[in-house]
Amino acid sequence: MFSAITQIRRLLRIARIFARHDALFPLERMGVAPAIVGLARLLSRRQVAGRPGERLAAALEELGPSFIKLGQALSVRSDLVGEEIAHDLAKMQDNLPPFPASDARAIIEAELQAPIEALFEHFDDEPVAAASIAQVHFARTAEDGDVAVKVLRPGIEDRFRRDIDLFLWLARMIERTQPALRRLRPLEVVRIFEATVNVELDLRLEAAAASELRDNTENDTGFRVPRIDWIRTGRRVMTLERVDGIRIDDIAALDEAGFAPRDILQRSAESFFNQVFRDGFFHADIHPGNMFVARDGALCPVDFGIMGRLDARTRNYLADMLIGFLERDYKRVAEVHFEAGYVPARMSVGNFTQAVRSIGEPILGKPLHEISLARLLAHLFQITKTFEMEAQPQLLLLQKTMLVAEGVGRTLDPTVNMWLLAKPLVENWVMANRGPDARIRDAVTDAVSNLERLPRLVGRAEAVVESMSGDSEFGQMTRRGGEYGARHYRTPNWVVLCLIAIIGILLIRVL
Repeated sequence: MFSAITQIRRLLRIARIFARHDALFPLERMGVAPAIVGLARLLSRRQVAGRPGERLAAALEELGPSFIKLGQALSVRSDLVGEEIAHDLAKMQDNLPPFPASDARAIIEAELQAPIEALFEHFDDEPVAAASIAQVHFARTAEDGDVAVKVLRPGIEDRFRRDIDLFLWLARMIERTQPALRRLRPLEVVRIFEATVNVELDLRLEAAAASELRDNTENDTGFRVPRIDWIRTGRRVMTLERVDGIRIDDIAALDEAGFAPRDILQRSAESFFNQVFRDGFFHADIHPGNMFVARDGALCPVDFGIMGRLDARTRNYLADMLIGFLERDYKRVAEVHFEAGYVPARMSVGNFTQAVRSIGEPILGKPLHEISLARLLAHLFQITKTFEMEAQPQLLLLQKTMLVAEGVGRTLDPTVNMWLLAKPLVENWVMANRGPDARIRDAVTDAVSNLERLPRLVGRAEAVVESMSGDSEFGQMTRRGGEYGARHYRTPNWVVLCLIAIIGILLIRVL
């Protein structure tokens, strides 16, 4: 941890860079160290053209890797920064000058404890991509042929640790001095950002994410995840099968190769739906540079540093919410938010239903190919302040991913709504997971789970009664009460038999 004086000095430097880009407004709105912000404005007065989000993005890019990643994280938080700024931050360029090949070789050899010549038949010193955290080199191995080798930047871990300590310090300051902003949970936002970065800074974890996604989609037609070379993978190095394909947004190259945009769009929609709803684990950074079309037409993702995960309960609520919107059943959409605990119970269901309608009608009234489910979710998150709805980071990440997917879809074919292409999958999933049989199955599962817990609960109750019984007055009262209950309140046998029969019928119905 760094001292308060050190953090203040760093904050002044950051504020001056923000001021040079005329992008001090986020610090001003949050009320962070107004004296420092004011001083920075005086020392670095400069007018820069562009929208506020564009100026903020430029400032973050100048500040380096940690701030670039922070900007990308904030691009999914339209509830924090507004939709226009979030849109501009999403377009930030995560491209930095490459570091020397000699450093990359040294890192690989130190991490894998072997010389480059023993690890690879050939290693290309010219990187094919260089971003804020790592860069990628092509290579070749005797076992797997062509591979891609991802290498962390030298010293990147220390730099991120220093910057995250500053972000945590600022978040604590905001929560302590700005009560109105506590609802946005700035400290939790930074913690989530820290957890995401920690995954990206340990390439073994990224490799594990790629491996999990590969296992989940192994039997999916038209979607293929590159295989990880675990022997040549460590904390600072990841080696995986090289993807030979065309960027998904290179329409001219796709057309020349004979691929129909609509077919690619359908595969994209189906794979995204399977990842989100079937598996609850999805690629959350699917910008065009991270998705390729292989020679056989299969979609091949790369870069697995940012992944999203949704538990079954969240997936069910999300499905109910989206179905409610599409059927214009706004009361059901509102009820789902209350059932999930997203909106406090003290709020008015009627008023929230009215707000939901104000979001749904303008979007759902458009032609089918113009309907954006991502925009729908974004607008929904914008009403959070009025109804004290706490931010749901997992849904915000999903919304951002959907927005990028829709953008790619419009590039491929602007006349098609990509989500409608996955309609058969949606209908089958909804029937299997949210239909009447599924609800009965869930109810029976809960009942069986409760029955399995019953012996333990009874055992605990008996132990408590036994420990409190004996010759004491309380013990005598307990025994008399038990004898009276046994005589007067014993459950009739026919009731027990009926309950068993009902459970049996439900199990037969489900199975």
